Amino acid sequence: MKKLLNLLAVLLLMVPSVMCGQGKKLVPYSVAFYNLENLFDTINNNSQYDLEYSPQGTKKWNSDKYWKKINNMAYAISQLAKETCPLGPAFIGVSEVENRTVLEDLVKNPNLASRNLGIVHYDSPDARGVDVALLYNPAFFTVTSSKPYLFRLADNPKFRSRDQLLVSGLLDGERVNVIVNHWPSRRGGEQASRYLRVAAATLTKHITDSIMAADPDAKIFIMGDLNDDPTNASVSKVLNAKRKKNDVGEFGIFNPMAELFAKGIGSLAYNGGWNLFDQIMLSGNLLGNDHSTLKYWKVEIFNADFLTEQTGRYKGYPLRTHSGDVFLNGYSDHFPVVVYLVKYYNNGE
Repeated sequence: MKKLLNLLAVLLLMVPSVMCGQGKKLVPYSVAFYNLENLFDTINNNSQYDLEYSPQGTKKWNSDKYWKKINNMAYAISQLAKETCPLGPAFIGVSEVENRTVLEDLVKNPNLASRNLGIVHYDSPDARGVDVALLYNPAFFTVTSSKPYLFRLADNPKFRSRDQLLVSGLLDGERVNVIVNHWPSRRGGEQASRYLRVAAATLTKHITDSIMAADPDAKIFIMGDLNDDPTNASVSKVLNAKRKKNDVGEFGIFNPMAELFAKGIGSLAYNGGWNLFDQIMLSGNLLGNDHSTLKYWKVEIFNADFLTEQTGRYKGYPLRTHSGDVFLNGYSDHFPVVVYLVKYYNNGE
């Protein structure tokens, strides 16, 4: 049986769908998350960060650099899961985007235009002026509703951070909920800022509990740049996200990133060490062997060569847009992450 499953996995890597007997096949899907690292337009709206990302700012952010950034990010997204899913992920959560306009420029880029990606975006009150959003391929995913959840601190009402975006819809006819996050940063130190991410995780837990209470069969994805690793309390304690499938209860959360992090694999690097802030977690009903419904297959950190520094002090790190204020014409300081799903069904149904 183990040999058969291994053979099936190899076949799935080779083609987008595998015939499993007369009129039957096992079809792979993918979902992804990508921190786009300061995808700002060039217009200065009189804020600190808009000044920085404007022609008058320290980064001399102009139209030429902006369109290079758009093209680079569009190309990177076009390559996600391409070998297994030629049309790319069903949906992609993104963070560090300034507004809907930059997303519209992104999806209209020639690298992505043929996919006709839809956009779910709300302006958030974040102090830096960046938001989260969801890009989706309408060939695979149909949006039925969306809602932003404001991040608030009862004891600090002036604190501003990103909304948490809930998008509900149908993936291959199955009810799916996606929560896109960009939790507060570690500015001031991990320990001093820990309470902020614990509060963010508490909000995420509230959203997931509400979904499960209303619809126990609905599948849930929690994705985002959490600014915490899988082992931090916000993820492992507040969300109670489990590293091992067998530890996930009926209404529990599985974190496939935890196993990668235990092996020293990360999505961003700092001072010679790796963190895995970019995570995709999923509800327990996406686990198991009943492939008549969508089920988890595997996880990937997409660290292709073109996204990676090839030489020098930062060899192996993500190839980012800037080093300080020097334009590198790179991509992001984070690698994107991808989760693969499979579903077995009768051909023609």
